[in-house]
Amino acid sequence: MLKKLTDLREIVKKYPKKKLVVAAAHDEHSIDAVFRAAEMKVIDPILIGDKIEIEEIASNRKINLSKATIIDEPNINQAVAKSVKLVHFGEADILMKGKIGTATLLKGVLNKEWGLRKSEVLSHIALFEVPAYHHKLIALTDVAMNIAPDLNAKVHILSNAIDFLNKLGVSEPKIAVLGAVELVNEMMPATMDAALLSKMADRGQIPNCLIDGPLAFDNAISAESAKHKGIKSNVAGDADLLLLPDIEAGNVLYKAFVFFANAKVAACILGASAPIVLTSRSDSEESKLDSIILAAATQ
Repeated sequence: MLKKLTDLREIVKKYPKKKLVVAAAHDEHSIDAVFRAAEMKVIDPILIGDKIEIEEIASNRKINLSKATIIDEPNINQAVAKSVKLVHFGEADILMKGKIGTATLLKGVLNKEWGLRKSEVLSHIALFEVPAYHHKLIALTDVAMNIAPDLNAKVHILSNAIDFLNKLGVSEPKIAVLGAVELVNEMMPATMDAALLSKMADRGQIPNCLIDGPLAFDNAISAESAKHKGIKSNVAGDADLLLLPDIEAGNVLYKAFVFFANAKVAACILGASAPIVLTSRSDSEESKLDSIILAAATQ
């Protein structure tokens, strides 16, 4: 059982180094994290982007580029295409976003000829080390990709997340499907979906996990709260994964964990044929590094 994000560093030590390609790599925030991961012998970097800018950034930050492969491609769309193709054809193991918009990167990932789509739905997962949570890491999905997923999309999001957690050694993740309340209410579609997902798991339609819902946030993460409300559940108070009803709830909870709960986080995109590291400028350098390590640990 993973208790801290640093536990991931022990996992990746057991595996061969991965090749990570950065699309539009002329980005100082990405380069810092990538070369820290390279120094830890987690990855070998391939940088595709404006070579002059990459070299300037490296010089300013005293980074030695001698062990990196650099492909000069100032054109953003071409940099994305070349990066995705390297992964598609097995010449790289992990894709990382550099100085480009998410939509531009995903357009390449979803290309029908040389893209990376594997699952019907791409989804985002964030793995948190929250000081206030007991004895283990907790994951959130989906906080960045799917705006208002319907029941079918939630099944695919869960499938992506379960496979991901299985690779991290969580053989039967406990999944809390969140709603505003812990009772099924036909006026609240999220609670209806939660009840259906729970029954689907009971009947083996969603395997290798335990699902309960609807659960309010306090029930999902606090056994005392669940007991107070008379909830009998093998998930309540001990969740490994929280499934959010929509992107707004997910985004708010993600940022509340980071800024109010002082949580550490690593995240990546699932549902592609290879992990995708998709960080934002607001993420700390440590978060970017841990996200690379996370991708390497689940590739």
